[in-house]
Amino acid sequence: MFRVILKFTIIFPLKIKSLSKKKILFIAPYPHNEAPSQRFRFEQYLDYFKENELDISFSPFLDAKTWKTLYSEGNVAKKGMGIMRSFLKRFLLLFTLYKYNKIFIHREAAHIGPPIFEFLIAKVLRKKYIYDYDDATWLPNYSETNASFHRLKAYWKVRYCIKWAHHVTPGNEYLANYAKKYNEKVTIIPTTIDTINHHNLETDYEVSKPVIGWTGTHTTMRYLDFLVPIISELEKKFEFDFLIISNEAPTYHLKSLKFIKWAHATEIQDLAKISIGVMPLEQDVWSEGKCGFKGLQYMALGIPALMSPVGVNNQILEDKVNGFLVKTPQEWKDCLEELLTNKELRKKIGQAGKQTVINRYSVLANRDVYLNLLK
Repeated sequence: MFRVILKFTIIFPLKIKSLSKKKILFIAPYPHNEAPSQRFRFEQYLDYFKENELDISFSPFLDAKTWKTLYSEGNVAKKGMGIMRSFLKRFLLLFTLYKYNKIFIHREAAHIGPPIFEFLIAKVLRKKYIYDYDDATWLPNYSETNASFHRLKAYWKVRYCIKWAHHVTPGNEYLANYAKKYNEKVTIIPTTIDTINHHNLETDYEVSKPVIGWTGTHTTMRYLDFLVPIISELEKKFEFDFLIISNEAPTYHLKSLKFIKWAHATEIQDLAKISIGVMPLEQDVWSEGKCGFKGLQYMALGIPALMSPVGVNNQILEDKVNGFLVKTPQEWKDCLEELLTNKELRKKIGQAGKQTVINRYSVLANRDVYLNLLK
């Protein structure tokens, strides 16, 4: 009898504790560990949430098979079937929402179409959700591969997703100002870097041949177009490599050009090969909404970052202190030339940038903000 009572008193409290865990559902467009916006907005926090008594579930709109097909040429029938399968999965998910204490929606519940699921979640099922976004997603932006389908995106739905949300977590002040037109509960959470488990290497300041580098998808590679003539001029005077890390190879004709196909397994090792990181942008409303993540990646590895003075870049960098804000072609050329010839300057600026990331843009600096919102 004593053993039965002892077993009951030990196990029962544990059951009560497990039942008291808050259940949180994360809804996102893409499969886990595939899209940078998800990986660096919330996925890298999931283990920390679990360690702090949150029961986490994750539901992407696209499965891995549809995700790979969607951004390939052709395959219209397969894309259509994949999207239909995704909508069915979303519809069935609605019947399970009763068991969750809170819902977190990153960007959109469905990859295309009006905000049907957000409406059902908030207005019909009366569930509270946090709405998170890190780009000016109310503005048209699409790849040429799926240009004919871009009208199905229903960009106008973003304002309703914001309006119906219990709380909104944009990635910067520009995005927050837009959110505040439709919702008073807004907390800025920057796109962050995991300096402990992921971005934990450092560039080599003693390398004999410096590397000017850029990373990004093929859809944003166009920002490099204006930089190509500058690189070509610098090639005549200096020995360096111009490294592009992307999902598709560039078509630029430069003797210094090197290409590494982006891979998650080698992402940080490849980035650490860069001596000088570049992030050129155009002065437009889409760029205003970007969260400066490319520059933050460079900075986290001690790489001096050269960034266009657009949007949040002006808040991340103090010119010539923890990075460089460069605008005109001549400024880009002069700054690159100075850094190519001065390894001590590269180290000084790179270390200052790294400290900025640790203090303001790291997972450690922001994880409890997320945790408090979810709890």
